[in-house]
Amino acid sequence: MAYQRRVLDGVLDEILPHLAAVALEGAKGVGKTATASERARTVLSLDEPRQREALAANLDLVTQVPPPVLIDEWQLEPHVWDTVRRAVDNDRTGGRFLLAGSAGLAPGVRIHSGAGRIVRMIMRPLSIAERGLEEPTVSLRELMSGTRPGVSGRTTVKLPDYVDEILRSGLPGIRDLPDRARRAQLDSYLDRIVERELPDNGVSVRRPGALRAWLAAYGAATATDAAYSVILDAATAGEADKPARATADGYREQLQRLFVVDPVPAWVPTFAPLKRLTRAPKHHLVDPALAARLVGVDRAGLLRGDGARVPPVGATWLGALFESLTTQSVRVYAGAEDATVGHLRTKSTEHEIDLVVEDRNLRVVGIEVKLAATVGDKDVRHLNWLQDELGDRVADRVVITTGEYAYRRDDGVAVVPLALLGP
Repeated sequence: MAYQRRVLDGVLDEILPHLAAVALEGAKGVGKTATASERARTVLSLDEPRQREALAANLDLVTQVPPPVLIDEWQLEPHVWDTVRRAVDNDRTGGRFLLAGSAGLAPGVRIHSGAGRIVRMIMRPLSIAERGLEEPTVSLRELMSGTRPGVSGRTTVKLPDYVDEILRSGLPGIRDLPDRARRAQLDSYLDRIVERELPDNGVSVRRPGALRAWLAAYGAATATDAAYSVILDAATAGEADKPARATADGYREQLQRLFVVDPVPAWVPTFAPLKRLTRAPKHHLVDPALAARLVGVDRAGLLRGDGARVPPVGATWLGALFESLTTQSVRVYAGAEDATVGHLRTKSTEHEIDLVVEDRNLRVVGIEVKLAATVGDKDVRHLNWLQDELGDRVADRVVITTGEYAYRRDDGVAVVPLALLGP
């Protein structure tokens, strides 16, 4: 099967010849191994017991085999990181090492940070542009330039198609399966996290059912900044013997370490007049297909507006999942530009912006996500407020929709169907 290039490939093409070691990190199944293997001459897979034993017995093996060397699931033998770091100190020739990991370090394991030697990059599931629905006509890179580029294009992708993309998943090995097999595989993916991935990475799960219930409640809180106490209450509704808050916090920390929980942090601008902003993150799983599966709403139910949210709010469950799908794609495109992604909400909830992309020059693109084909003045008021507050620091204002056309409104706000947005 031919390799499908990812947005991250362009970044690796640019930097890998000049860097001795790059670490690709991200959830299991996002495609790290396939992408890294395209560039590797030697592959050491540490989830294979024999290769792991061989490396554990001789960590210097990574310098004795032909480079470039891919060390897959390196965190299972974490001291290999320090071996690579020392090898880079001795020889900074570009393109020597690729490390792929689907978890952060187990609690209590200490290694050197690798700063200045090993460059870390996050890989996420397939963005909309990488799924090949349409040829993008609007570039996030150009939106971030501050030139207010022309916006145009037409898509045949409609709301039911976005629902299909939410449910199909952005995990390459899952999305092309038949419906029933895909649902079974998503269930297996979730079970594996609880039953194998956490234990393999040094975490004892004493109450798997409670962890699964918390994960479902977290999924139901997608695209909200609900308090963790609210999520815990939703996970343990009707139970007298509730897990302690510390236990629930431990679930969250470990799932984030596995890159399964992928929250969007609150954006707090540097050198800006904005005051009284919340610091709570917005909740997202690494793929909205997992949230949909945990909540148990199918295609017909999503289109009907079914799905209980945590906390109960007026917006639909499908709207939350569409925002999560958009967020997943925007983070992939922003990552290719060394830009960060946050969200903004004032403590009074008077102003709220779904996504704020900020580049290295502190320029920002404000993005609102609307589960609608049309955009009115009410939908852009927060974006225009941000422009009034920050002036030229706002490179552009964008509303992502499920509509047919990309265009600019008279007030300059870009209206872009998700299918037409690309890197």
